[in-house]
Amino acid sequence: MLKIAGLEKLSLIDYPSKLSAIIFTHGCNLRCEYCHNPELVIQDIAPEEIYDPEKVLRFLKSRVGKLEAVVITGGEPLLYDDLEPFLKSIKDLGYLVKLDTNGLLPSKLKKLIQHGVLDYISMDIKYPEGDYLTFTGENALKSVKQSISIIMNSGIDYEFRTTFVKGIHTVDSSKAIGGMINGAKQYYVQNFRAGKTINSTLSEQNSFTERELKTLKKNIKPFVLNVEIR
Repeated sequence: MLKIAGLEKLSLIDYPSKLSAIIFTHGCNLRCEYCHNPELVIQDIAPEEIYDPEKVLRFLKSRVGKLEAVVITGGEPLLYDDLEPFLKSIKDLGYLVKLDTNGLLPSKLKKLIQHGVLDYISMDIKYPEGDYLTFTGENALKSVKQSISIIMNSGIDYEFRTTFVKGIHTVDSSKAIGGMINGAKQYYVQNFRAGKTINSTLSEQNSFTERELKTLKKNIKPFVLNVEIR
């Protein structure tokens, strides 16, 4: 059953150029140590803390005409088999829907695209190609590559993004990541910011400098139409 762990009622930045609400699902199939939502990933959720999907839909119905879009993030939303009917209900209210995903469940992603319940996809490229096994503990690369291909050939709007963390990524990581998404139209370089993370020892020392971020961007530009630092 779909576990909604959070609802942000207004965002100006999470859906490009649209006023949106953000829905957070509980649970993830990765344990990225730099994740800023550890409560959604490594902690259990009490039944009384789970949002009733029908109440969320009623809230969204009350905001029709004021909000334009809904962002589904996590955790990893694609873990839930009943995500699709929930998204269809949101679409039926007239909203645009954006999905945030790590790309490890390509068959589920493809199904949602085919059934027309997504308008925008944001996929995290967590690591360069050679590091997925090292940092995920599983051979996730095949699934990630499938999802990249599905998204780039979907005909709907999308972006790829990577949060760069010193000690996990290097400046040269960006070249390998660029090769993975060669021909993509949009990519964001995101700098690690210290705060609440799964690995509590991460700090400002794990952030890249402004100069290094510009080099990351430069390394990826030959592969992607538009690259920005965010």
